[in-house]
Amino acid sequence: MKQIIRETITVIIGILIALFINNWNEDRKDKKYLNQIFSSIEKELEESIIDIKEVIPKQLASLDSIQTYLNNEEVSIYDVIIKANGVHAPSIKTNSWNAIANSKIELIEYEKLSALADIQERKENLRWRFEKQMDFLVQNMEKTDKGKKKALLMTISDIVGAEKRLLSSIEEILKKETAVNTD
Repeated sequence: MKQIIRETITVIIGILIALFINNWNEDRKDKKYLNQIFSSIEKELEESIIDIKEVIPKQLASLDSIQTYLNNEEVSIYDVIIKANGVHAPSIKTNSWNAIANSKIELIEYEKLSALADIQERKENLRWRFEKQMDFLVQNMEKTDKGKKKALLMTISDIVGAEKRLLSSIEEILKKETAVNTD
């Protein structure tokens, strides 16, 4: 009987050690994966900041062009857009966030999860605003009246405001991440 108990205890201890090693190895792999993902997310956010900062002045120039031709009924919305060098939209990168959101989201702490979800939501909101702007442009390209130009002014101003809020959110995330990494 003692021999059976000793063998059983030995097997149980072996199983427990194997489980401990397996859990330790999985935790190590998860940490490595998270470090890689967060590094990619950080790079994508930095690239998005650069793109937003490049696009906002172009959109502000578009606003100036519209303002310049606001009362000129010989100049169409199409002409104004051409004079402003077209329609400008930043590229907001969230590929790494989408990768982790679709696989190992449970590994992310709530604050990071919430902040990244907010960025994704703001990106989608901005995309929706651009779609509405493009719909407006397609429907009103040949219009020359002041009312349509004012509507376009409001649309672009709204988009610039949304971009500035998105930019602020991204910068806040990166600032928090930098603070965590330096501690």
